[in-house]
Amino acid sequence: MQNREAGQLYTAAKTVLVPTFRFLWNISTEGVSNVPLTGPAIIAPNHISVLDSFFVPCVLPRRITYVGKAEYMDDWKTKYIFPAIGMIPIDRSGGDSSMRALNAAASVLDAGELFGIYPEGTRARDGLLHKGHTGVARLALRTGAPIIPVGIIGSDAIQPCDAKFPKVFKRVHLRFGRPIEMDRYADRKDDRLLMRQITDEVMYEIRNLSGQEYVNKYATKTVEPETIAPVVPIREPERRPESDLVIASAAYNVRNAVTQVAADGVDRQSSRTAIRSRPLDLAQALSTA
Repeated sequence: MQNREAGQLYTAAKTVLVPTFRFLWNISTEGVSNVPLTGPAIIAPNHISVLDSFFVPCVLPRRITYVGKAEYMDDWKTKYIFPAIGMIPIDRSGGDSSMRALNAAASVLDAGELFGIYPEGTRARDGLLHKGHTGVARLALRTGAPIIPVGIIGSDAIQPCDAKFPKVFKRVHLRFGRPIEMDRYADRKDDRLLMRQITDEVMYEIRNLSGQEYVNKYATKTVEPETIAPVVPIREPERRPESDLVIASAAYNVRNAVTQVAADGVDRQSSRTAIRSRPLDLAQALSTA
């Protein structure tokens, strides 16, 4: 398989990075069992910090490969460590850069491995969840690999965009959702409307997992100051009596709903009751449980 020069030091790098990261930060997870132990799968997280590409590999039992911009090879801080953890550098200056990235990703999945892709295309500098690019759906339809949506919570408080150094001893939480399978779309691989439909489904699941507010526009490398959403530190919420909870249906059993675990193994209320970094709409969260 091509591009195997990337990640040759993956095991060694992970052996060093995992205990280091777990010492520096409180890393917790939900739904990791949704990631298959064998076979190809696309890991699709939200992207709120440069450290996301380290936190995800730290919690996965399998190797994961990313495609990254070749400019990382010009920076001494990332020149060696990113390829060591499995990043395949792609020159994005040419017109066919998207196809080169797609081919590199497909080769990873065709070999039965995990591939990581950020559907937003770049880090969200305003703390919001942005419209996804259809590359994730195109890749899934081409290879038949399932998409695993991931919600990362708290990494933007550790190292916000443009911050030179991370803040230590903070908490980050990663929530892995149920796989979005491609079997039912086998005869529609070139359907552009289907690609948008699948991408929107992925972003919907990521929103439910991360608790972010969704905006129907693409993320950019710059953002107007007044649009930046404040980063709220992860904290334990105050306990509230059941009577204070506002539920869409008065007949809904709140006590059971709050502790309900969805079929994908993820407790939809965890980001409210344990790792809350942004306020969640309780009625919305309960409706997806």
